[in-house]
Amino acid sequence: MNDHPHRARRGVRRGTWAVAVVLALSGALFAANASLAHRSSTDRHPQDLRELALKEADRVTSLASQVDDLRAQVDALTAEANAAAGSPQTSPAPGYVVAGGAVPVRGAGIVVTLDDAPADALSNSGARPDDLVVHQQDMQTVMNALWAGGAEAMALMDQRVISTSAFWCSGNVLRLHGLAYSPPFTVSAIGDPERLLAALDKSVEVGIYLEYVDAYGLGWDVKEKDNLELPAFTGATDLTWATVPEGVEVMPGAEPATTTLNSPSEPTAAGTADAEPSDGSDGSDG
Repeated sequence: MNDHPHRARRGVRRGTWAVAVVLALSGALFAANASLAHRSSTDRHPQDLRELALKEADRVTSLASQVDDLRAQVDALTAEANAAAGSPQTSPAPGYVVAGGAVPVRGAGIVVTLDDAPADALSNSGARPDDLVVHQQDMQTVMNALWAGGAEAMALMDQRVISTSAFWCSGNVLRLHGLAYSPPFTVSAIGDPERLLAALDKSVEVGIYLEYVDAYGLGWDVKEKDNLELPAFTGATDLTWATVPEGVEVMPGAEPATTTLNSPSEPTAAGTADAEPSDGSDGSDG
């Protein structure tokens, strides 16, 4: 016999209330999950990594276009403000404009294409999988050789390359300025074709890559172009760590120069030989 009937009754009431609360919370949780599942099936959320990558690449392209439009507006407003203040902005030397990628350019040059080995190369050659793909250092090797050979403007895939450009590889996927590319990879350079070809032949590192081309079938193709066109650079150019030291004054009209490996004593002024703005102007100041 229960000595405390009121206490027992309170216990039953508490138990009933707890069950009701649990059931109510469970119902709310199930409803929320069902709503979320319905949203994920109808909203913009990608269903796999490939779809996500493609969606983000499209987003980067759209944002880059917006950045270009905003930069053009900033330049126009800056010029208006300077003119109103009585200090019109002077045009930089053509070498700076070309080297900074501010304008599209055209001129004679070469296009180098690198590609992974065929799919059956692994079983036929006994090579490691790592030997059969184009690596980041392979593209860097080609680009460094072309810069040393006097290249005045360069593009990797469909994007202009400048001093602040950086790219890396994840597997055989190239990532540059927020976009992803699959092989084959192309490096386009404007400059004297003969000097550019000679620089590739002279590079020890490029020679090592060509050994893998012969041994395992990696892709390699070089074509001369009479009228190569490269786009303007569309990424951010703000520097975080690089600053001009105090007391250093940049001379107006001075043009950056690079020294080639073929002729160490013969400097080449960037943007003054073959490369020229492709907008129909003659590349002169003003």
